[in-house]
Amino acid sequence: MNVGNENFLPLLKRLDECISYVESNPQYAESSVYLVKFRQLQSRALGMIRSHVVSVLKSASSQVQAAIRSSGGSKAAVSESVEASVIYVRFKAAASELKPLLEDIESRSSRKEYVQILSECHRLYCEQRFSLIRGIVHQRISEFAKKEALPSLTRSGCAYLMQVCQLEHQLFDHFFPSSSEDISNLAPLIDPLCTYLYDTLRPKLIHETNLDFLCELIDILKVEVLGEQISRRGESLAGLRPTLHRILADIANYLPSENDLDYPAKLEQSAESKSGTTSADENPDVFKTWYPPLEKTLSCLSKLYRCLEPAVFTGLAQEAVEVCSLSIQKASKLVVKRSSPMDGQLFLIKHLLILREQIAPFDIEFSVTHKELDFSHLLFKFRLQEHLRRILRGQASLFDWSRSTSLARTLSPRVLESQIDAKKELEKSLKATCEEFIMSVTKLVVDPMLSFVTKVTAVKVALSSGSQNQKLDPVMAKPLKDQAFATPDKVAELVQKVSASLQQELPKVMEKMKLYLQNPSTRTILFKPIKTNIVEAHIQVQSLLKSEYTPEEVQSTINMVSIQDLQAQLDHLL
Repeated sequence: MNVGNENFLPLLKRLDECISYVESNPQYAESSVYLVKFRQLQSRALGMIRSHVVSVLKSASSQVQAAIRSSGGSKAAVSESVEASVIYVRFKAAASELKPLLEDIESRSSRKEYVQILSECHRLYCEQRFSLIRGIVHQRISEFAKKEALPSLTRSGCAYLMQVCQLEHQLFDHFFPSSSEDISNLAPLIDPLCTYLYDTLRPKLIHETNLDFLCELIDILKVEVLGEQISRRGESLAGLRPTLHRILADIANYLPSENDLDYPAKLEQSAESKSGTTSADENPDVFKTWYPPLEKTLSCLSKLYRCLEPAVFTGLAQEAVEVCSLSIQKASKLVVKRSSPMDGQLFLIKHLLILREQIAPFDIEFSVTHKELDFSHLLFKFRLQEHLRRILRGQASLFDWSRSTSLARTLSPRVLESQIDAKKELEKSLKATCEEFIMSVTKLVVDPMLSFVTKVTAVKVALSSGSQNQKLDPVMAKPLKDQAFATPDKVAELVQKVSASLQQELPKVMEKMKLYLQNPSTRTILFKPIKTNIVEAHIQVQSLLKSEYTPEEVQSTINMVSIQDLQAQLDHLL
């Protein structure tokens, strides 16, 4: 007997009844033997159903493909009218014999054996449908991509996929009326079809720098497609929603390109082009040296400043400045990996300074107050239960509760206010980065001196504590210039290292500062604490030399630069 026989389904139903009867009456003789045999027959019948479903679906697909070929073209070039009539109507007719069988399986889905075979039928159906229509969908989206701009491509691609999703859902509902309510059953078919549109749009999105285009795309996806079309047409289009959210995420999460992070090369190229212009000319490419999110943020704010109400613009500007600042900080870490830590620091200082300078003309407060309800203190239920227990034990009075707490106060959530000031956070980040840069340059130049002073301080502390305890280490008790790390030759060596850094490393730092920070007053402000630190390190070492070494050792062996000459040398770098 085959699955197409009219007696097959009644026999299958009778077999299920026999299994249920034997399972509910295990006390009968040889019930377990009959149960095994009945289940074997059931398993064989379900296997026949699976094979029959595969056979009919493949036959239907073959008939559709033959009809497409006879219509005068490949399946990739089929017209829209032929596509609808052949791929859906012809397939439905060719596979019509499956409908009563699949409906019967759905009606038995309360039994685990039929849940498994039904899931298998869903999978087989999706596989056959995908193999049939994937070429058509891919070709249609590719045609859109060849002849349409990005916004138009997005609109056309979404409209076409919505049509495909709706038709596929209707066809699925024809064969699986009970299963069509769960849209996840169609996911193996819809997800890969939607991926064709995603794979087409994503390369274009991540290279798109036109702010107006990106805003238009967001409006198309969020308002037209997600807000209007999908909401109106219901769950038949729900399978398209995850792909659209992925596309929106790609627009929102800007990923910098290699060229965006090409510092300091980008600044060097700009400096060369600027040196080729006359002194009266302005550098037209100044914005090209900015990190793109900074330029886009400021451009967007300048466009919206005169168009929005102050209250609306304030909230938008606060969030924009906050997000832009975080984006710059993330980019600086990538610059550190590409170039050097100092390039990353100067990149961050440069862009935070520009951001601070450019938002200054906006006559607004870059702060917003967030309010939220705090329910963490609402322990009234537990406190009441505890108080009732105390009353029952005679440890408290009913009136104590009203005196000890207010119901209104206890049952009311607290309103927590938190003020976020994007401008203050920007200032804080800028200050921290400048301090980090100052210390890194200081260590680069005078680290040998700082280490020497630290060691001398440690020795003096040890000698002081040893004298109080009357236990002096013979090695530690020696004069400073007799210590291994502080001999005149060792001191002369560290002085030479610092002198070499002053002559070689510090000028390189200053050149890098000039590259990133074009404003001389900015460089002067940033260099002032560096100069102070360098001079202070020399003063400390000279003080130790005067107290611990002879004048001959200081002049002939160590030969340290005077403070006056050092200051002149540092001033000359500016």
